[in-house]
Amino acid sequence: MPPPKEKPEQGLPLFIADQLKHLIYTGALKPGERLNEAALALRMGTSRGPIREAIRMLTGLGIVKAVVNRGVFVRQISVREMLEIYELRALVFGFAAERATEHINEEHKQQFELLLAQMDAACDAEDADRYYDLNLQFHALILRLSNNQRAHETYDDYVKELHLFRRRYFNSPGNMRRSNIEHRAIYEAIIKGAKARAKSAAERHVLSGRQRLLASIDDSSPLSTQ
Repeated sequence: MPPPKEKPEQGLPLFIADQLKHLIYTGALKPGERLNEAALALRMGTSRGPIREAIRMLTGLGIVKAVVNRGVFVRQISVREMLEIYELRALVFGFAAERATEHINEEHKQQFELLLAQMDAACDAEDADRYYDLNLQFHALILRLSNNQRAHETYDDYVKELHLFRRRYFNSPGNMRRSNIEHRAIYEAIIKGAKARAKSAAERHVLSGRQRLLASIDDSSPLSTQ
């Protein structure tokens, strides 16, 4: 990948973090690969300072992992770990959706409707990057409406561990559309105050996402078979 032709004067580390995420998501930087600051600085046409800060951002997202005295590596987890994390995500997200029925108001409804419409548009445009970001916002809104900070933090931790792997299956327009149909079912249950239905729909949504990810696993998957 050639160095970007234009880089913003402000927010350079964030810009580089986005470039590195693209390299990781596309497999140019592979799971388990060590990030070399000097080589990346040369590749990006910048100094090592912004590279270092960008790597810190990716570490915070759980996309890369720092190992003491060894360096920073693209995250790699096993299929078993992935399955276990999904099970816990489903439980927390179901709890959050159930609680969200108690706290939703008209402003929140408008936010949900906008997100759902934007995700439909991303599906039509086959824009996986846009859909993925909006998907994260939809889930985050439900977690905020749970009014439980610990649940929100726990869920965020699970999401960080799975960013790299979940992002890959959103490349399929079919997967995006199925995902957003499930989103609307969760939303409709929440606005109707149907606690049990909201919880069940949210749990099924996460577990369906797990199945979509499993179906996408092949020899090039970032998941370790160990």
